[in-house]
Amino acid sequence: MGKTIDHRFAVAPMMEWTDRPCRSFLRLLSKRAVLYTEMLHAEAVLRGEAARLLDFPAEQHPLVLQLGGDQPERLALAAKAGERHGYDEINLNVGCPSDRVQAGNFGAALMGDPAHTKRLVAEMQAAVDIPVTVKCRIGVDDQDSETDFNHFIDVVASAGCGHFIVHARKAWLKGLSPKENREVPPLDYQRVCRLKQRRPDLQISLNGGIADLGQAAVHLQKVDGVMLGRAAYHNPFLLARVDQNIYGERWLVPSRREIVEQMLPHIETELAAGLRLHQITRHMLGLYAGEPGARLWRRELTERVRQIGAGPETVRTIMQKVEAIREDALCSH
Repeated sequence: MGKTIDHRFAVAPMMEWTDRPCRSFLRLLSKRAVLYTEMLHAEAVLRGEAARLLDFPAEQHPLVLQLGGDQPERLALAAKAGERHGYDEINLNVGCPSDRVQAGNFGAALMGDPAHTKRLVAEMQAAVDIPVTVKCRIGVDDQDSETDFNHFIDVVASAGCGHFIVHARKAWLKGLSPKENREVPPLDYQRVCRLKQRRPDLQISLNGGIADLGQAAVHLQKVDGVMLGRAAYHNPFLLARVDQNIYGERWLVPSRREIVEQMLPHIETELAAGLRLHQITRHMLGLYAGEPGARLWRRELTERVRQIGAGPETVRTIMQKVEAIREDALCSH
């Protein structure tokens, strides 16, 4: 078994959001937060796209590869590819409720078949020397009782899975969109806390509706880890205090100006790899959320980066304009 990582705080895997440039940006805000890839289907990884999908800069550690799929042998091969590329852990998605995922009988649909999910985890774990973890819901459709949930966890844990990240809502596979599945089913944090009490041998992380580090700290009194998704993406600067507030580190909190300056070489690298500037900077739109100049930052980082000749210096110029607005606002007070 490979070296385990400290999961007290993680940023959730988010489709079309937590890609490689996004993770490079988030890593500048926190050295300790665990980052996750977007969910990658095992077949995409195995059909000649592995290098494009899996390559990442070393500074993104600790980093987890999240896979989706329902074929044990294919998931095992994809997990092995992830291990070869240097990921710290492999995570199996058992929580996504999208129609495409349901059609492939993976994601949240797997919660309805604990025995099959156990086979998937067992095959993946046998193929790699790094941990295989599971991200799931507290229930699916009519299989949503606490008994159902506990049964699922116990069966899958028997395959050697020692860490479950639980989104504390059930998933409705029929009638709710993926967006509604993140908001409509009620949160039940206590069910996840009771799981931790019942299975203290397992590492249990809580996901769903956590808005800030204060709430995270409260949850950490009862579970082993917390995972933030949309809150961390839309207001990424909250991550700048994770290392101090969650992990007790003593290094200085980076400023927004420092984050932008440190991001410029990553932008250069991604542009050289074929990405367009707006594909990178879209992940930075929330950096000044709640600050003077935030509207200008979002507007210019959306519009000016699409102009011919725009590059890292364009981003620096926009940042300098915003910082001047912030300084003026500070002086006026």
